[in-house]
Amino acid sequence: MRVVLVHGIFDTGSKFKTLKPYLEDRGHVCLAPSLTPNDGRNGLPALAEQLGQRIDAAFGAEASFALVGFSMGGLISRWYLQELGGHARVDRFAAIAAPMQGTLWAYGYPGKGAKQMRPGSDFLARLGESVQTLDRMELFAYWTPFDAVIVPQDSADWQLADSTRIPALCHPCMLWHPTLMSHLAAQLAAD
Repeated sequence: MRVVLVHGIFDTGSKFKTLKPYLEDRGHVCLAPSLTPNDGRNGLPALAEQLGQRIDAAFGAEASFALVGFSMGGLISRWYLQELGGHARVDRFAAIAAPMQGTLWAYGYPGKGAKQMRPGSDFLARLGESVQTLDRMELFAYWTPFDAVIVPQDSADWQLADSTRIPALCHPCMLWHPTLMSHLAAQLAAD
């Protein structure tokens, strides 16, 4: 299966240096684009548009794929799915430590994208209004109670998804936690 991995704030596609080869060893074809500017200063919709362009360039405009978003990448992915028509091509979406209801951490950084990740933002409200576009999709969420970036931590415990608590000791640790990697690989391989 084709899998697109979407990084979070201040990251690049290299953030998936453990998860990407793990999935590729299990037969998946992975794309992990680096979106810029990676601090989201121009807003998450702009990064979602860039994501769509990178996907089309790599896989073509019609190919189906699974989408995995880490942290801010989970919200970028949702905008792509819900507002840019990506839902027509994706049947599985996994959010890893993504602030689905926002994060208080976003108050500590300037820029449009950080404001969009704040609890109660217009951006999150709009995603809430168009959530029905995800109805036919399998949704997975992974979160840790030890997350110091997603505050409160249960913001990543997405109620619409099959949500799994991972005992990772930090936010980035999620991406190389063995339980997460094996569970995600199994979900992506399921028929």
